Amino acid sequence: MNGLHLIAELHDCRCASRLLCSVDALRELCLAVCAVPGLTPVGQVFHQFGSAAEPAGATGAVILAESHLAVHTWPEQHAATLDLYVCNFSQDNSIAARAACEQLIAAFAPQRVELREVQRGAPSAMHAAPCDAQHCQELPEQGG
Repeated sequence: MNGLHLIAELHDCRCASRLLCSVDALRELCLAVCAVPGLTPVGQVFHQFGSAAEPAGATGAVILAESHLAVHTWPEQHAATLDLYVCNFSQDNSIAARAACEQLIAAFAPQRVELREVQRGAPSAMHAAPCDAQHCQELPEQGG
């Protein structure tokens, strides 16, 4: 499970409004970004909110052989969120992930970016208590 998880919030995006509103524009961008060497798309799901006459943002996920990319837009707030995770099992995909993330951020042209990098599966991250099957089944359901 060793990998890199990039999480970003993009505020005050100055990109063309179509990128924040149109599922087609979002799909085109995500697939283009995932074409960077080291990332291999194997599936995708995109959804348009609102209507064709009054779009209200879009969301999309590209399933990668290396893991996933998810992007969500809020045109009314000129904002977007990015979630890109790559595993580094057979090779280090961190450079490809960072390049894809940089391309996404550049496309949205935000005034402010909050970007976090999480090393997953790293020895320091392995101190979390294990979850046994009985304990996990007893957790209350959470709405989301």
